[in-house]
Amino acid sequence: MTPSPTLALAEELIALSSVTPEDKGCQQRLIELLSPLGFVCETITSKGVTNLWARRGTSSPVFVFAGHTDVVPTGPVEQWESKPFVPTHRDGKLYGRGAADMKTSIAAMVVACQEFTAAHPDHKGSIAFLITSDEEGPATDGTVIVCEKLVERGETIDYCLVGEPTSAHILGDMIKNGRRGSLSGHLVIKGIQGHIAYPQLAKNPIHLAAPALAELAAEQWDNGNDYYLPTSWQMSNIHAGTGANNVIPGEVAIDFNFRFSTASTADGLEARVHAILDKHNLAYELAWTLSGLPFLTPRGTLSDALSSAIVAETGVHTELSTTGGTSDGRFIARICPQVIEFGPPNASIHKIDEHVEVRFIDPLKNIYRRTLENLLAPAV
Repeated sequence: MTPSPTLALAEELIALSSVTPEDKGCQQRLIELLSPLGFVCETITSKGVTNLWARRGTSSPVFVFAGHTDVVPTGPVEQWESKPFVPTHRDGKLYGRGAADMKTSIAAMVVACQEFTAAHPDHKGSIAFLITSDEEGPATDGTVIVCEKLVERGETIDYCLVGEPTSAHILGDMIKNGRRGSLSGHLVIKGIQGHIAYPQLAKNPIHLAAPALAELAAEQWDNGNDYYLPTSWQMSNIHAGTGANNVIPGEVAIDFNFRFSTASTADGLEARVHAILDKHNLAYELAWTLSGLPFLTPRGTLSDALSSAIVAETGVHTELSTTGGTSDGRFIARICPQVIEFGPPNASIHKIDEHVEVRFIDPLKNIYRRTLENLLAPAV
């Protein structure tokens, strides 16, 4: 049986071993398919990362599909039932690294654009693709670089659909209209090293740290809002000691992370942490890393267009959600007022034997095409 164009393109992309930050020719293949449709394609490279900005049209509104061709490493290849970069079918599923995250989404939007532009060659506004090979890595030379270049050139974006795998159980049951921010801290609390038999001559930093850490863990940082759960503070690592059981350590190091909502700010969270540590009279050093700000797109034109496309294609009434980790939507939200993420079920992403159910592939393409129709089809 001949595969559909979307399935065939998904398989073609999965077969390219584009582990971060490699693209391995994925974006060149997209250029070959988009250029005949009238897309002006531009490759933007930065420190070994390959980015694609492809645009059809010059007017507003500007609809952008954002995605990434890079994938996470495979892990132990011998644990895969089939080779991770050989697209394989079993039990109605397409297996391969990137099948769900997110080469199927990219294939679906490319074919959706082929169908949409054939039916509506004089559509309203512009359609664009923003594709990077640096989403699964440090994310310093990918989408953020393209966004900066767009700002420099005065190019604006009105709507952005990010093809991340957002569905929970069946296609269309969940879309993301925002993501929490991520703020990490590396905290070192100082003491005085000494013999454990002479505690009066030492100062145990673990004991000193414990009351402050308990207070930080119990703190109510905010109450969340209609779209977000309350901000969460979690410790991920604690390290102290020399390895000997008779030595009081000289310091204890703690790694922690905030996943924070739009109900808090990074500056505000940092200030409150310092206030708690200072209240306990601790000698400490604290280094902060802000890897992403929260973003939120309230219900509006883009979410309505996507939601109606989902229900028309699948009969599923979707749920708006802000759960999950960070995505490149955090960069695009700085320059685009409406950013929504939607793609296939995400249960297998980053796992051994990553896969997507074949029955969802063409409906995903149809949902993307219907979304374009809802936003950009000429008035009848």
